[in-house]
Amino acid sequence: MTITIKDIAKMANVSTATVSRVLNQAGGYNEETKKKILQVADTLGYRRNEMARSLVKKSSNLIGIIMPDVSTIFYADIVNGIENEAQRNGYNVILAHAGDKGVRVVDCLKMMEERKVDGLIIVSILLEKEQIKALQSLSVPFILISSDTEDGVIPFIKVNDFEASYAATEYLIRNGHRKIGLAGVDPLDRVAGIPRVEGYKKALQTNSIPFNQDYICYGDYSFSAGKASLKKYLEKQFDLTAVFAVSDEVALGIISAAYEASIQIPKQLSVIGYDNTRVAEMAIPALTSMEQPFWQMGTMGCRKIIEAIQDNKTIISEEFPFQLIERQTVSTRALN
Repeated sequence: MTITIKDIAKMANVSTATVSRVLNQAGGYNEETKKKILQVADTLGYRRNEMARSLVKKSSNLIGIIMPDVSTIFYADIVNGIENEAQRNGYNVILAHAGDKGVRVVDCLKMMEERKVDGLIIVSILLEKEQIKALQSLSVPFILISSDTEDGVIPFIKVNDFEASYAATEYLIRNGHRKIGLAGVDPLDRVAGIPRVEGYKKALQTNSIPFNQDYICYGDYSFSAGKASLKKYLEKQFDLTAVFAVSDEVALGIISAAYEASIQIPKQLSVIGYDNTRVAEMAIPALTSMEQPFWQMGTMGCRKIIEAIQDNKTIISEEFPFQLIERQTVSTRALN
């Protein structure tokens, strides 16, 4: 049986006009009435005819997500957070991949415009000037997650990568490590790469530990970059006691290569990851990692977009807190 607004009005003891205003967020009702009508609608299993609603309001009820093609997996929780919040508010999402380092962003923006999305979320892409202009030309609200722009012209949600990197390195130092590698980082990545290098260097400086350029192994945040990093350390015969991996996947690559080389983690080499993705607790041994709250970041990014769509609310940038998740890959060494 199809549930209609007349059914809701009858059970809630209000007029059909009031039900319509609540369901279409048209105003003219108090909070108590709104709550009662929404509870009745939910109880009856009412589903609005979104196609008809979108035609009347010239709205697609779609939120677009643009993200790069990457081998790393940390995007899953961000997208899940976005989808959950979108669906909770009656929106669907459409996902587009913009290629390596976002080279197809403009094409993706054109596609999103053709699909008439109501808002846009761009995940972990460093936008260039042409792409920023294309984004600003669209008449929909937008936000960046795990990225930003140098001038702050585009609102964003992210963690402070410099401070998180500093904290990760400082944690290893507090556990008695002084010869610490940095693995898997992209030196050209202004958003995540450069701040993590600088945070690492600053922690060493603060603790009067000499910086050794050779201790940095560059890469693309991937599992293979982690394996390559450890192999380089072994080839160079560096006597490192710990490595700060700039992603959990890099950390897993290091752990894998260590196993192949019969190096015990953490007895002979301590490893700390970054992101605290789902694989961190699945690793053997379980990976100590700096957590980025991806689900919450995705949820908040979507919420800000919906508030901008529905209430014309200005989107404000926000930095989310990071957290150290201690597990089993860092050992304490006696200070010399």
